[in-house]
Amino acid sequence: MDENTRYQVLRNDEDQYSLWPVDVDVPAGWHRVGKEGTEAECSAYVDEVWTDMRPRSLRERMESAGS
Repeated sequence: MDENTRYQVLRNDEDQYSLWPVDVDVPAGWHRVGKEGTEAECSAYVDEVWTDMRPRSLRERMESAGS
C-alpha cells in the first residue's frame, strides 16, 4: 500500500481490530467502527481502544470461570 492510502478501522464479533483500505469491500464478519484516516491515525486509534487483546469469547469464559 502506498502512503496515500486511506484506511478505516474494522472490528469483528470477537472485538478484534483491523485496518482496512476504505476503497476495498469490508470482509465478512467485520464491521466499520467509524474511524478513517491515515495508517498512522488509524493505528493510534486502535492502540487507544484495543487494550485487551484477548478475544471476547475467551474473556467471557475466564470471567465466568472466576465467578
